[in-house]
Formats: sequence, C-alpha cells, structure tokens
Amino acid sequence: MASSSTISSSFVFFAVFLFLCTLSHATNPGLILTVVNNCPFTIWPAIQPNAGHDVLERGGFALHTLTHRSFAAPSHHWSGRIWARTGCTYINGKFSCVTGDCGGRLECSGSGGAAPATLAQFTLHHGQNDFSSYAVSLVDGFNLPMTVTPHEGKGLCPVVGCRANLLETCPGKLQMWSPPEHGKVVACKSGCEAFGTDELCCRNHYNSPQTCRASSFSEFFKHACPATFTYAHDMFFTARAQGHLLPLKPCLIFK
Repeated sequence: MASSSTISSSFVFFAVFLFLCTLSHATNPGLILTVVNNCPFTIWPAIQPNAGHDVLERGGFALHTLTHRSFAAPSHHWSGRIWARTGCTYINGKFSCVTGDCGGRLECSGSGGAAPATLAQFTLHHGQNDFSSYAVSLVDGFNLPMTVTPHEGKGLCPVVGCRANLLETCPGKLQMWSPPEHGKVVACKSGCEAFGTDELCCRNHYNSPQTCRASSFSEFFKHACPATFTYAHDMFFTARAQGHLLPLKPCLIFK
C-alpha cells in the first residue's frame, strides 16, 4: 500500500471491501494519479473522461491485490470518473466483467461502465490558487466501497465516500446476482436501475431540483454512506450543470 509519504501532494481514494480491503486512488492535480488495490482479489479500474478531455491509461487496466499503479495526470484541466470493475474474465477470447463492464474491453478507451457501480468523480485544475474538486457517487448504484481522501490540501478538503459493504445489506429489490437468481450478490442497484421510472431516474417532469426527490432506495444508500450523493439532484457536494454532476467541495492541492 502506498503511504502518504510516497503519494504526497495528492488526492487518495479508497475502496473498502469486506474488512480493510482498500482500493485507493491518488491524484496530484497536473502531476500524479495513483491507484492502489489492497483488496484480497484483483480489480479492474476504469477511467472515463468527460467530453473533450483526455483518455487516461487507455481507460482501464488490471490491478492485482496489494499492488498500485501510478501515472501522470494531464498538464491541463481534466475531469472524469473512475470506478472499479469486478469479476472480470477472459472466456473464449472474450473479456467481460460482472460489474462495471465497459463493452467487453479491458481498455475502455473513453467508454462508460455498466451500472451498478460506485463512482469517484474528479475535476482537476492547475495553478497556484486553482481549486480541484471530488465526490463519490452512488447514483448509479454500488459495487465496491470507496472513499476519497485529499492530501496536503487547503480549503474544504473532507474525506468523502462509502466504507460500508452494502452488498451485505442491499434490499432484495435492488440486489444484482451473478449468476442471475442462483449466484451471489455482486452489486446493489439504484432505484432507477431496478425500476426505470421517471420519478426514480429524475427524468422528464422530475428532472429538476424541485421535482427530483430522495426515495426510499436512495435513502438506503444515504443512511449507510452519508458522505456520498445518491440521486441525481442530491445537493450533497453536487450541482447540476449541462447534465453533469459536479462536486462542489473545492480543495487547493499544493504542488
């Protein structure tokens, strides 16, 4: 596991699965991003940039237990999301993942992942007084616990995310099984993913802060993981802008 002394001047995000199973991601705005997997199994981190931004590390890679991977962040403004894929295999020459799959590819190349999946979202800026921001989202459901921990920051730089293993407590109506019906719970769907209604998905008439409200399903996620946002217009660290959720916790990271 990378220590704060080896990942200084950076963000770190952790995914906690079962007991002290940690996926951590560190970013130094404009400098270094590091993903660390302390889980007792391999994960497949995936990275999707927002429109017009660079694809980092070809969008995905394998990361074995108790290993980490570091790579340079762009030298300019960058925003996007990172998630962990689980249960990935090669069968008859075809790559696929049980959760978070991005079209059956190891390298997602800018493609998004299949819900449900826990997402870490980042907006990285540059300059002496330019603030970066971050958040953890359960809007698309949950597949691994994850937190974001900024290092050597100035301003509003709290630890956010979800440390609970929601696979153990996921309501039956939200459970995703692998194999279906006769396997084990591998993810916890959002209400939108499970039922697809406009109200739960905050679509059409419900696509505004006034009409998009918390549901019993989003409240399950919020109760277990209060330092996340759990539905489209959840105001915890977020705002809506051009269809994208934007974290609202600015944090100045020293180079």
